[in-house]
Amino acid sequence: MPVYTYRCESCGVQFERYQSFQDEPLKICPECRKKSLKKVITPTRIIFKGSGFYATDHRSPSGDTSREGKPEKKAESKTSESKSSEKKE
Repeated sequence: MPVYTYRCESCGVQFERYQSFQDEPLKICPECRKKSLKKVITPTRIIFKGSGFYATDHRSPSGDTSREGKPEKKAESKTSESKSSEKKE
């Protein structure tokens, strides 16, 4: 059941109530007994717990791009280093 926050416009008291979606909103203040209650709209907190909230959490090995067919960066850097050393000589 959701928790609703109410505030009395007459006396200023604020309180929370557990209510079902089908329940009618409260209208009478429990403190001053006047018909001046209004629902207070509060931001909802969202708490993410556990894994599964990032793209990398569910990536399967079969869908992962392999290094086959692509030259490794280490090999590329070695060839560029050897070319630069040849130019110096």
